[in-house]
Amino acid sequence: MASAAEICYHTMTTRISEVGELSLEPLITCKLCLSEYSLDKMTTLQDCSCIFCTSCLKQYMQLAIREGCGSPITCPDMMCLNHGTVQETEISRLVPADQFQLYQRLKFEREVHLDPLRTWCPSADCQSVCQIEPSESGLPVPVKCQACYLTFCSSCKEPWHVEKLCLENHLIVTPNEQGVLIKTTTEAPIKQCPVCRIHIERNEGCAQMMCKNCKHTFCWYCLQNLDNDIFLRHYDKGPCRNKLGHSRASVMWNRTQVVGILVGLGIIALVTSPLLLLASPCIICCVCKSCRGKKKKHDPPTT
Repeated sequence: MASAAEICYHTMTTRISEVGELSLEPLITCKLCLSEYSLDKMTTLQDCSCIFCTSCLKQYMQLAIREGCGSPITCPDMMCLNHGTVQETEISRLVPADQFQLYQRLKFEREVHLDPLRTWCPSADCQSVCQIEPSESGLPVPVKCQACYLTFCSSCKEPWHVEKLCLENHLIVTPNEQGVLIKTTTEAPIKQCPVCRIHIERNEGCAQMMCKNCKHTFCWYCLQNLDNDIFLRHYDKGPCRNKLGHSRASVMWNRTQVVGILVGLGIIALVTSPLLLLASPCIICCVCKSCRGKKKKHDPPTT
């Protein structure tokens, strides 16, 4: 039978080993809430290998489902180099069943909306998906629903009529190289984002638009990409000349501010780079000392 001293020694050794294991367990910082968690409370995305705490990722996915209109859920890290997307298997595992069903329904509706050869039956009692025969001329064609046998116009979704009436009295969908324009003879202020195809309404403001869904910046009139046009030179020439919606003085002031920011950043980088080079040995030395101190702190005491 073991003595009390042996039992006490064994218990102390076990506790020391457990403390040592707990202290060496790595903690990972979540990029969303900036808190540190153990690995079992984190989730890694399959597509891009970015890692976040499971709680934040659940909230992000539920918000993206409600506001994304069925568009792909991207990695919540804005600086993700792989531009990853969340897989459906990951969504189904992290959100409730009703939320996942809502996402699947919105995704399917978005796919039908973006497909030029599919459309929804306009009948309120039907809502079936109908096939559209391709038209080489680009004019509206009759579509027959196979469920309720309604024949309607592929453009305005009204019962089939003479094409001239459709062109005069209803919305016209006009595709071009940048995207799709929805307009009437009075140029209704509704268009689609050239990237995610979500509908955008413009009531007032300038012609430089940013899509709330995908953050793409484009010109309202011609749908030209403006993501890299920080000086807004697109409105200096061409068909959109002077259509920005701001005065010339306002545009020049905006360009002056941009140039000032770039010059300021350049001066800061130029001034601080020699100081960083001189201080780099001290920084490296301090980091090494800090690492050695942490390692000694976490090492289990010897018996």
